[in-house]
Amino acid sequence: MNRRAFLAAAAVVAAADPAPAQKPKQEPAVTPPAALPIVDTHQHLWDLTKFQLAWFDPATPEGKILGHSFTPKEYAAATAGLNVVKAVYMEVDVVPEQQQKEADYVVELCESGKTPTCAAVVSGRPNADGFAVYAKQFKGHKYVKGIRQVLHVKETPPAYFLDPKFVAGIKLLGELGLSFDLCVRPADLPDHVKLVDQCPNTRFILDHCGNGDLKHTPSQREAWKKDMAEIAKRKNVVGKVSGFIASAPGRGKWTLDDVAPIINHTLDVLGPDRVMFGGDWPVCLLGVEKYADWAAILQTVVADRTADQQKKLFHDNAVKFYGLA
Repeated sequence: MNRRAFLAAAAVVAAADPAPAQKPKQEPAVTPPAALPIVDTHQHLWDLTKFQLAWFDPATPEGKILGHSFTPKEYAAATAGLNVVKAVYMEVDVVPEQQQKEADYVVELCESGKTPTCAAVVSGRPNADGFAVYAKQFKGHKYVKGIRQVLHVKETPPAYFLDPKFVAGIKLLGELGLSFDLCVRPADLPDHVKLVDQCPNTRFILDHCGNGDLKHTPSQREAWKKDMAEIAKRKNVVGKVSGFIASAPGRGKWTLDDVAPIINHTLDVLGPDRVMFGGDWPVCLLGVEKYADWAAILQTVVADRTADQQKKLFHDNAVKFYGLA
């Protein structure tokens, strides 16, 4: 299916029901999106009047799309009608001196109960001086479930995360009952296997299908597939089906034939009990026009999987993994 056909189909799903005489006779192939509860495990929010993003450059094409505030109000509008019942905030790579401020902000948001946001993964630098003191405040925390440091940017030195001080920080997270999100360059997956193997008591979440890239050459795709299968052998690793749509050559420059192999391989190697849906909004807007497009892509690709597997992907696994009430 090409993108135009996909969008036409998605528009039909999203449209209001026609009069009874006009309804198609066949039953829908999958549960309608509005009836399937969704836990979004990768929700970004930022208010540029309050936070400085370490990666943000308004002069880049990405900056022109993402270069304004994205608050709970905009998130509510973006997810309207999709039955997103809960969301897990994902840190947004603020400058290090604002990490505590970001954590305090999202805890307050969770406590308010006014939005779907009910848990969070906050920013942290596992090899930083003072990391242990910072991380220990979240032991047993009702809302903060884990830590992430973005590692997929070009500025990250090779094997940076295998430094003994970094590894010690990741082991500490396991002792505290906190997870660590792996947001990685695809070529670094073998080194991340080494990190996971050194930290068997820490739970890892592999973001964005290991950043499988829609621009990969055939040989790069084969390497990614092999490395995904290898890291998936580690039972303390779960994965998010999220985010990689942003690697498209441009917004809307993809087909289902492009995206389905990345989704399906991730689901196959991790299995139905270790995968979770992530919206990656608003970063997903680098590849799609709106949040609903990404949700519809995934729902379309997994339509031939069992109803139980779909519910685990979109809802149940996240509730279990993050301990969401």
